[in-house]
Amino acid sequence: MRLFGPLYERALRASRHRHAERYLAGLSFVEAFIFPIMPEVMLAPMALARPERAFRYAGVSLLFSLLGSLVGYALGHYAFEALTPLLADMHLLAPIQHGVDSLRIQMNEHFWGLMLVLLLAALQPVVPMKFITWAAGIVGVPLLPFLLCMALGRGKRVFLLALLIRIFGKRAEDMLHKHIEWIGWFALVLLAGLLTWWWLSR
Repeated sequence: MRLFGPLYERALRASRHRHAERYLAGLSFVEAFIFPIMPEVMLAPMALARPERAFRYAGVSLLFSLLGSLVGYALGHYAFEALTPLLADMHLLAPIQHGVDSLRIQMNEHFWGLMLVLLLAALQPVVPMKFITWAAGIVGVPLLPFLLCMALGRGKRVFLLALLIRIFGKRAEDMLHKHIEWIGWFALVLLAGLLTWWWLSR
């Protein structure tokens, strides 16, 4: 099933628009908490067209990804609080609250393990960013360590891509285009593996 390819093509078209830098900022922002396509799909062709601006574009993407991460964190926190009465009426609150409390305990007992999961998740393309930002807000991961992990993980991704474009040019963008479906599904499997590892290591 082709899920990521069509969205990738749409992002590529936006990358050629005269307001492409604004679109990159918007994509980086919403990808951090809801949208399923990584901002690299716009960053790559933009950096390829203007190699001298590759690192500027990477900086824009990182900044707005971090702002989006804060939105995802807040949504996780406040959405859970807002849904508490509804969950209680549906008799679902007790088991969910038990799970959240358990995760908070495990976070305190295995803090550095959780930070590693956050960092590795931020390194992955496509879906993990959304799950991680929401989950971090629900569990109450300390905000500064959370942002640091997001900045290190996402920053390494976008600046490494900018560097590859500067060095290898169109070959780097062609490789991303060719393998986008595999990258997307691999990211989903890897996220499941990371979460399973963290859960079993408690």
